[in-house]
Amino acid sequence: MRKAWLVAGAVLGAGLSFVMLLVVGVYVVAGNLASGVGGATKALAKGAVPAAYSGLVQKWGNLCPAINPALLAAQLYQESGFNPRAQSAAAAQGIAQFIPGTWATHGIDGDGDGDRDVWDPNDAIPSAASYDCKLASYVKDVPGDATRNMLASYNAGAYAVIKYGGVPPYKETQNYVKTITTLEESFAAPVTRVDPSEQAAAAITYAQNKLGTPYLWGGDGTAQDGGRFDCSGLTKAAYESVGVTLPRVANDQWNAGPHPARDELLPGDLVFFSDDLTNSRAIRHVGIYVGGGYMIDAPRTGAVIRFDPIDTPDYFGATRVTEDGAKALPTTV
Repeated sequence: MRKAWLVAGAVLGAGLSFVMLLVVGVYVVAGNLASGVGGATKALAKGAVPAAYSGLVQKWGNLCPAINPALLAAQLYQESGFNPRAQSAAAAQGIAQFIPGTWATHGIDGDGDGDRDVWDPNDAIPSAASYDCKLASYVKDVPGDATRNMLASYNAGAYAVIKYGGVPPYKETQNYVKTITTLEESFAAPVTRVDPSEQAAAAITYAQNKLGTPYLWGGDGTAQDGGRFDCSGLTKAAYESVGVTLPRVANDQWNAGPHPARDELLPGDLVFFSDDLTNSRAIRHVGIYVGGGYMIDAPRTGAVIRFDPIDTPDYFGATRVTEDGAKALPTTV
């Protein structure tokens, strides 16, 4: 901790506060960079899918041109949060949330063991990909983007897509297509530099103003909490101060945008830490990056909000929060 404050102090001596200098830099970069996430074929970001399922998602996500591994991962996350025992009030079952009637028609024996088990990801994930591709085949002659038409068919039925010559004018369907294609970016390894946002600078300022505040497990900074925070409570409040609503839990915040590499980090990125570097669902800590290899975070009981280094053995990765990315996250996973 002392080393972190010394680094901050060196910048203070230059006439600007450590964080204010970074804030200015974020605005400058946000104004000057062009082009965001791009590329057609999307590989999975590191640890984006639990290791037990990543091979299945990578393999079956390439089943047909209308899907890719990141898109398939986004659907599974939206449906169940990668929970193979998930069951909804509408009787949707398993990691891909098939209802019994759809499973009876479209479930396949993905692992070749002689049965089709909706509760077994080795069957359910291949079935989800197969079902997507079947829907894509139904609307292959419809004008427009094949992936968007497939997703619209998933939500509204192929007939509606054919009738309207593309994504139908149903708000629910349009929202579904936008949600999945936005979430797709949070599961994909970026192929070009990811744009920063001006909101990141103000989020840093919020976190800076909380330096020295005692940690409280489960704290959201409310009066009832005595203005105290835990790690994800702080990052949630920082972005909420600029109108971006993040989930409460750190491992869900991971999916609020694309994932820049370590050497592409910019101030305002959320940085994550885990004891299992293969599984984003195991993330246990988050901070807000401020530059120079440091973050502001609420580390643990007995500590205060402070600067900490990010280059530790448990560093998992980073997320560049976007408004659309945050809005696309399911309310429960």
